Amino acid sequence: MGVTIVGAQLGDEGKGKFADIYSESADVIVRFQGGNNAGHTVVANGEEFKLHHIPSGVLRDGTGVIGNGCVVDPGVLLEELDGLRERGVDPDLRVAERAHVIMPYHRVIDGVEEDAKGDMAAGTTGRGIGPTYEDKVGRRGVRVLDLLKPDTLREKLEYVVPTKQALVEDVFGIDVEDNGYADAFDVDAVHEEYVEYGEHIADTVVDASAYINRRMDEGDDVLFEGAQGTSLDIDHGIYPYLTSSNTTVGGASTGTGVGATRLSETVGIMKAYLSRVGTGPLPTELEDDVGDHLVEVGEEYGTTTGRRRRVGWFDLPMVRHAARVNDFTGAVLTSIDVLEGLDPVRVCEAYELDGERLESMPADMDEWARCEPVYRDFDGWDDVDWDAVGTYDDIPPNARDYVEYLEEQVGAPFYAISVGPAREQTIIREDPFGQP
Repeated sequence: MGVTIVGAQLGDEGKGKFADIYSESADVIVRFQGGNNAGHTVVANGEEFKLHHIPSGVLRDGTGVIGNGCVVDPGVLLEELDGLRERGVDPDLRVAERAHVIMPYHRVIDGVEEDAKGDMAAGTTGRGIGPTYEDKVGRRGVRVLDLLKPDTLREKLEYVVPTKQALVEDVFGIDVEDNGYADAFDVDAVHEEYVEYGEHIADTVVDASAYINRRMDEGDDVLFEGAQGTSLDIDHGIYPYLTSSNTTVGGASTGTGVGATRLSETVGIMKAYLSRVGTGPLPTELEDDVGDHLVEVGEEYGTTTGRRRRVGWFDLPMVRHAARVNDFTGAVLTSIDVLEGLDPVRVCEAYELDGERLESMPADMDEWARCEPVYRDFDGWDDVDWDAVGTYDDIPPNARDYVEYLEEQVGAPFYAISVGPAREQTIIREDPFGQP
């Protein structure tokens, strides 16, 4: 059985926590897109783990797979593995031979290009993700399998590196020597470093499609773990203020080589309010005391960047869009505990644009920036001992009213509700793997 979890908003919805929870029922946990721009936080047994490349579910006993739809920074991957092993976690990991590799020049180009975009900047993490995907589509990328073939790697580098240096110097007008970037464009140094990476990860490299499908043929359950959120999808998101990969359920198939018909369940993870790191419009954004409350109580700082996240009220037009393009079979609502103490609690149920009511978000960012939220208000809740909330009926009545309204509007049953960051602070109503 294959279960996919995707973010229903702009990332930061709590996917890491539920990848960890659902991986208890899974034998294989697969990341299908993105790179170390993603940051998934898992709190397990009182310890906090911040993961970037490695699927969150490997904190259990399953096999982790980094799929072909991902881009991999091997230095970061090895550092992350070493950090987990130092804490007593030794993941069983596979890396797709077809996954593309983030190179030093990608990180340089990411930074200089973002600076040059001005108002069109997407607020990237600067990790080289976008330029790596550009090279993938341009058919000049380095793949994981190339790290295992030194002669092939050198041949690619001797073609690509000079063109990248020319881009930085001739188009962006930045001298690589004067700006400390020379090592990123030194073919010999890059070749030596990445051949060594290849030696370290060689035992993990597999044909991911063949591996995952074989495990499914043998009856194993597979969890497909998305990064970022639907509105950051390169095709269906808030272009150009988004990521460079398909964060929606379609990416689970293309990013792993597993047929779409094998993906039995698609679970949308959504936060009880809205948060994001990045630029662009945000109609429900809160830059007042309520926003400060959400940031401080919700600890809204990026796992990858450390930047303060932008926050706002729950945006139903955005989530309706996500429910449609992913066809959620179920959903998860997180962080209702963060809303404690706010009164009223608001939901943007629609937009108003030039006198017209919109139930879904427009594709035109100029139009989205002019959208005015139409709010529905709910009575707040206070003085809750969240550690004592063990069942749905333990949730305060006003909070249940809020939850049930969202569930109805999203159009998919809420499989779980999170009332805190830890594993045990979760009300499980249904397991998408069918476990009791």
